[in-house]
This record gives sequence, C-alpha cells and structure tokens, in this order.
Amino acid sequence: MNTLIKLFISFLQVGLFSVGGGYAAIPLIQNQIVNVWHLMSMEEFADLITIAEMTPGPISINSATFVGMRLMGIPGALLCTFGCILMPFVICLTLAYFYYKYRNFSGVQTVLGCLRPAVVSLISCAGLSILTLAIFRDGAVNFSLSNLKWVEIGLFAVCLFLLRKFKLGAIKIILGSGVVGTLIYLLIPGLA
Repeated sequence: MNTLIKLFISFLQVGLFSVGGGYAAIPLIQNQIVNVWHLMSMEEFADLITIAEMTPGPISINSATFVGMRLMGIPGALLCTFGCILMPFVICLTLAYFYYKYRNFSGVQTVLGCLRPAVVSLISCAGLSILTLAIFRDGAVNFSLSNLKWVEIGLFAVCLFLLRKFKLGAIKIILGSGVVGTLIYLLIPGLA
C-alpha cells in the first residue's frame, strides 16, 4: 500500500478515535505509525511529539503535520493533517446538532459522564509513554541502573519541584530545562 494512503488512513483513525483531545491521540498515533506500519522508530516519534508539544496549536494536529512532513514532505503533511481533522469535524457538526436538539435529555449527560474515565485513561497512557521514553534508554521499563537516563531523571525532578513549590510557568520550565539539558550534554558529551 502506498505510504500516503497508509498515513491518511492512520490519521483518519486517529481523528475518529481520539476522544478527549490531543494528548489522548498520542498513543493512537504511536500505535499506527510506530507499531502497525513501522514508518518510524520510537525515538524518532518521541522527538516529533516533543516538537509538536512545543509549537503553538493542538498537539494532535501538530503531530499529524510533523509526522507527515517527516515521512512524505508537504503532501504528507497536508494529507495527515486533513485526515486528522476530517472525522472530528464531521462528528462535531453532527453532535452539535443533536446536542442542541436533545440537550435536556438525561441520557446525554449520562453518556458524557461515562466518557470521562476513558479520556483520563488515554491521557494517562500518553503521559506514561512519554515518561518511559524520557527516563529509560531503550524505551522499555527496565530498572537496571545502566538503562536509566540520569540527566533526564534529574531534570524531571527539578522541574517537578519548581512547578509544585514555586508555581513557575510552563514556558519558563520548558525553556530552562532545554537550556540546562543542552549545556549538560555539550559540556559532558559522554552522557548522551
């Protein structure tokens, strides 16, 4: 099957099943691009997700655009982005129509309440995947001392402390950890 078609179908599925926003889409994108089609490695995917998180805009659309651009250039970026937004657009229009027509019906509130746990689990799964990639060298949970990325663990701990104790803004934390991490790896190249 043509790579452009694979990408379009993959992001059409991501757009259809990523209930709960962009972070809920990350495990779905990972499954399609890394596990099912083997179009990129987990390390490449983690790098693209990191870039997608730092750029303005919805993370699922940014991820789709970056994956498409990385694999197939501008046509890939356009097709992945279109695939990612097509189904949510259609679903949103349909649900908006029915929600305004039947919003006082108690079943609507019940369905929305039942979707919340699924959304929380999808977002948690995405966070755990990114955390695993950040602190383990081979991307798999293996608690041997040689498999841990100590610089990243230290940066994580410091950033978490700064966020909780001093309530620093996310932008300051991201920029600061990027500068500190870059300096550490430039000054001590053997750590990478």
